[in-house]
Amino acid sequence: YQGTVWQLLILAELGADGADERVRRGCEAVLRDSQDRLSGGFATDRSKKDGGGLHSRVVPCLTGNLVFSLVRFGLLDDPRVQDGIDWLTTYSRFDDGDGEAPTGWPYDAWQMCWGRHSCHMGVVKTLKALAEIPPPRRSPAAQRTLDDGAEFMLRHHVHKRSHDLTRDSKPGWKRLGFPLMYQTDVLEILGILAKLGRAGDERAGEARTLVASKADAQGRWKLQSTFNGRFVVDIETRGDPSRWITLRALTTLLATDARQQ
Repeated sequence: YQGTVWQLLILAELGADGADERVRRGCEAVLRDSQDRLSGGFATDRSKKDGGGLHSRVVPCLTGNLVFSLVRFGLLDDPRVQDGIDWLTTYSRFDDGDGEAPTGWPYDAWQMCWGRHSCHMGVVKTLKALAEIPPPRRSPAAQRTLDDGAEFMLRHHVHKRSHDLTRDSKPGWKRLGFPLMYQTDVLEILGILAKLGRAGDERAGEARTLVASKADAQGRWKLQSTFNGRFVVDIETRGDPSRWITLRALTTLLATDARQQ
């Protein structure tokens, strides 16, 4: 997690100033080297022939993460960022394993992302990106995608398997981390739903209880999961109270409580 893409995501999560010249250079680099010029999505590899992102390597979680970062850095009106938003609203799927797997580009090359059951990480990062757009600026397509994606996560009770709600989607999602990179956890998902006004849904009740239960006696939340050792610089210490997770947990729970009153 030491490349430009990841540094931009971390800086966006940390609230860096999008007007900073160093941040702007990073934004231009990913728009130049990672964005597929044909579709507007972001790719895991660069095209050696045409420049930009390799068309066959566009994936939803990366596109969501980079659109989130670029919007947070103030580039919502950049036509290239709008192309990324259009990619998310055009190709996002919220399949729950009940029908046939989607076919055609971009689905064929990435069964792990699409398949018969949409990858939760791709869904969450798509929601994260589109939720960053101020509500008055959301297109009908963006709002529809947010509505469909939020319903998908609520059908899973945030962190459960929709076809067996006694089982967790991934046990690791119950360990809170920051920053999460391509991964997710129950707090990130609940925070996005809170931003959309959906975290008060009764189907999110167990997730709210889980997050609240992790506070210590001083009302702080610990860093339970981390990619430290793989970053340029470590961020906080595993097992210690985390300022970032505490901020997110309090913001999410207070926003949900306020809407329920």
